[in-house]
Amino acid sequence: MWGFISYLNSPELVAGFQRSCGLVPRDTCSYVSQNGLVHSNGSGKDGPVTIHRRKAEQVANGTSRAHDSNSNYKSASSQYETKGEEHHRPHYEVRNWLFYFLFVTSATLGHEVFYITFLPCIHWNLDPFLCRRLVNVWAVVMYIGQVMKDILKLPRPPSPPVVKLETRVDAEYGMPSTHAMAATAISFTLLLSAQERVKFPFELGLIVAVVLSALVGLSRLYTGMHSALDVICGVFISAVIMAVSYPYWGTIDYLQLHNPLSPVVGLVLPLFLAYKYPELDHYSTTRGDTTIILACFSGSSVGYWVNERLGLTFDLAGPFPVTLPPLTLVALGLGVARFLVGVGMLVLTRQTVRWASLRVLCRINGASVSDVDARRRKEIEVPYKFSTYVTIGLVNSILVNRVYVMMGLWDLGNSV
Repeated sequence: MWGFISYLNSPELVAGFQRSCGLVPRDTCSYVSQNGLVHSNGSGKDGPVTIHRRKAEQVANGTSRAHDSNSNYKSASSQYETKGEEHHRPHYEVRNWLFYFLFVTSATLGHEVFYITFLPCIHWNLDPFLCRRLVNVWAVVMYIGQVMKDILKLPRPPSPPVVKLETRVDAEYGMPSTHAMAATAISFTLLLSAQERVKFPFELGLIVAVVLSALVGLSRLYTGMHSALDVICGVFISAVIMAVSYPYWGTIDYLQLHNPLSPVVGLVLPLFLAYKYPELDHYSTTRGDTTIILACFSGSSVGYWVNERLGLTFDLAGPFPVTLPPLTLVALGLGVARFLVGVGMLVLTRQTVRWASLRVLCRINGASVSDVDARRRKEIEVPYKFSTYVTIGLVNSILVNRVYVMMGLWDLGNSV
């Protein structure tokens, strides 16, 4: 059993998948294998040397640095060794561009750009009820996944032999894959919730959910960011969270909209969780990303409660499940217009609040806005990101649809 788990966690399995998809390292690179030997992928004359000799050379040259158990948090000199002008060349070669674009595009389904467009788009063009349900489940799943990463502290696949296509989150730990968790949660929450609201072929929706989840999971192998075990555990954990919470989704919806303490809990609890996020011995993007997720949930939760108090939620009008109108050119044009106006409002909100909050917090803490290290301090990073994305959640849930009504882009006859 442990042998099979080790196999699923092996970087060689990830590297083999990459090679089979046409993503290969350049021959000029050498790499450190798991047995501690430095090997050459090409036809170089140097024989293998032990990793201990390489470390000794680094100490002698003054280039050694301390790093934790995350295999990615180290100097590049312990990974790829290049010569001359080869240092500036990409360390990989793409031999199958179809797979490259397929998996790189799929990987973006777990990034901030996707969340800030897809989730609000459900609100703007389909049903705010579905957006609220998605944000609730997404926030819980992502928080649990991010915290597990920084508690377990299991490294990502080492490079080499794995080719890394992403660098932003390379200092994060690997287990579990939050991309896989989010893709599974969003796909199947939308599937299960939409069947209550609109009529559609469930079998077709199930196929789409499975395919999207699989593509995102495989993209994490292709980009070299996770082992197969990371992805499988991410899917499993997400499925368990959904199975345990599913019977209570309706109750949570009701309390979120009608309980007088809902806005207080919706603001205080996420902010508390953001400040109490596990501390690491080095900077990682996990705390900032988790703060963004919690803040989006917080702003949306308060915004939906406010809409309920104002008597206009913009939810689909029953009886349910409703039959969606046919997709005509006019409807498509309105959808595109709503998307462009909505994204524009959210981007403007993000830039404005981020600009203002950063300057206020840096001034309070005696730091320079241009000081990247200062902006990473918890007393600055958490409040500026939380305030920025709480405001985005409020604008999306309260203001955007009302602007649509003023512009004639929303038909109140189909809403409640």
